[in-house]
Amino acid sequence: MSKFCRLCRDKVDNIDYKDVNKLKDFMMDSGKILPRRITGLCAYHQRQVSKAIKMTRHSGLLPYVIEYYK
Repeated sequence: MSKFCRLCRDKVDNIDYKDVNKLKDFMMDSGKILPRRITGLCAYHQRQVSKAIKMTRHSGLLPYVIEYYK
């Protein structure tokens, strides 16, 4: 995996919090936000992604925690 920021490469200015499918790429299956060392984003875009995920959770488009029942 390349450690070059893919959002810088694609020239993304801002991240839309309503684009749930794109934000799921930056989350674990359990609902946690992936750290920067795993996603390979620069600090600027990692902050934007984290903020967008939190806004999405607050608006109810994504859950805070995904619980697995067996």
